Amino acid sequence: MDMTPTSNETASDSPADQPAQVRFRMRVTKGETIALGPGKVARLEAVHKHGSISAVARSLEMSYRRAWLLIDELNRSLKSPATISEQGGQSGGGVLTPVGEDIVRLYRDIERIADQAYAQQIA
Repeated sequence: MDMTPTSNETASDSPADQPAQVRFRMRVTKGETIALGPGKVARLEAVHKHGSISAVARSLEMSYRRAWLLIDELNRSLKSPATISEQGGQSGGGVLTPVGEDIVRLYRDIERIADQAYAQQIA
């Protein structure tokens, strides 16, 4: 089999030639359910930024139903919800509760600390 790069492909396109990247992806599980992970934290951040589940769904390129189910799954896995719904209209939609704000902050802090810890080990 000929492994010579084509005109659209160079030898540096090989995965072996790419720099290694290490990424920490923390997940919190409850039974078989991923209660919290990078995707759910991204959804919480999107709720904070956009203020509605429909806008979250559009920004993350997923259906409204899928976004709603994932946020609902997160809220059901907690003692207190991370988001609350507000009446529709000009200021309606979803907002983060203090619990949701804490989750995002703590998750990103843990991620940052882990990145620093393994960066020193890998460097």
